[in-house]
Amino acid sequence: MFVDIAKIKIKAGDGGNGAVSFHREKFVAAGGPDGGDGGKGGDIVFVASDHLSTLADFRYKRKYYAENGQNGRAKRCFGKNGKDLEIVVPRGTVIKETETGRVIADISSDEPVVVAKGGRGGWGNSHFATPTRQCPRFAKSGTPGVELEVTLELKLLADVGLVGFPNVGKSTLISVVSEAKPAIANYHFTTITPVLGVVRVAEGASFVMADIPGLINGASEGLGLGHQFLRHVDRCRLLVHVVDVSGSEGRDPIEDFDQINAELVAFNEDLASRPMVVAGNKCDMVSEEDLEKFKNYVEGKGYTFFPIIAPILEGTNDLVNHLAAKLAELPPIKKYEVEAINLDEYVQKDKNSFTIRVIDDVYIVEGAWLVKILSGVDLDDYESLQYFQRVLISSGIIDALKEKGINEGDTVSIYDIEFDFVN
Repeated sequence: MFVDIAKIKIKAGDGGNGAVSFHREKFVAAGGPDGGDGGKGGDIVFVASDHLSTLADFRYKRKYYAENGQNGRAKRCFGKNGKDLEIVVPRGTVIKETETGRVIADISSDEPVVVAKGGRGGWGNSHFATPTRQCPRFAKSGTPGVELEVTLELKLLADVGLVGFPNVGKSTLISVVSEAKPAIANYHFTTITPVLGVVRVAEGASFVMADIPGLINGASEGLGLGHQFLRHVDRCRLLVHVVDVSGSEGRDPIEDFDQINAELVAFNEDLASRPMVVAGNKCDMVSEEDLEKFKNYVEGKGYTFFPIIAPILEGTNDLVNHLAAKLAELPPIKKYEVEAINLDEYVQKDKNSFTIRVIDDVYIVEGAWLVKILSGVDLDDYESLQYFQRVLISSGIIDALKEKGINEGDTVSIYDIEFDFVN
């Protein structure tokens, strides 16, 4: 079963809690605090595989959790870090945040991609000892791991995409120019899943061609199979529009050509603007006059035209050589840009959900959304610090601290950031 889109929930591991402990040993005076730090939670890591071709596995398992970090212990023993969870997906999978549609990652290279970071381990009380606070009886909790619902969308990595109406010869063409073996029969929608084939031009020179299931009029609105699979030509650097120039099914080749181009524009204008070559198939079944008429029409639109008879390889070598030469001039396969996190979204969404605890005159502020805010704050950048200050004011944290009775110079602790309160 070919599955090219799936929704799953991922949860990185929570950080372990820091320990509250004091060193007690015979003949050792004033041992002091020795609580260890909690371990880091495991990350959710996505890895590309060339051995997978669909997202079918994600139909049966939809929740993925990384391991939590262990809590710290006495004698400054740090908690063990949680194991990262690796999720293997087909190469070319794009990962989006389901709620916002933001692109989180494009799994196209061999490099593993961390999509959800594990929580940081909390500090043990040994971190908080100072000349004026020699016996801190508190530690920090670990921060929660990132939890997301994501949409996995497979977009095949192919240099050349074959588009056109059903039964025009796309499957035959890819079968004779590559090692791909798609189903071929004399009826519509013989190809019901995208097919990839490697076209070898010369020693050490090749490109990947994709046979996309046939489009029909209205495909961009969901009719036929075309809408479901048009996403797979998103990355293609070059399109080959295969047209049945014989009109063997009672259609006009020129109308077919215009309708498919209109569907591409309706689906994605950027896709429709990609370089395109037109291959006129079944030339042995059309008169020279009609073939010349179609050729003049296509070339009048600015496209290069190749007459072919795919089953007997007539004209296919010229087409393949032209495609290889054209690809050498084009930029590499499209890679999706990862969109930056909008920190203001988290402030507006959960700005009232925080807690303040007062332990040993330290005001400890906690809130899941603050973890995401802190991950985007650069403490060495003045403007970033100003932004963080505005967040504390707009979210009501400053007012809540004043209600708790905080005084100037008292310590405020927000996860792994500490600062003296200034009124």
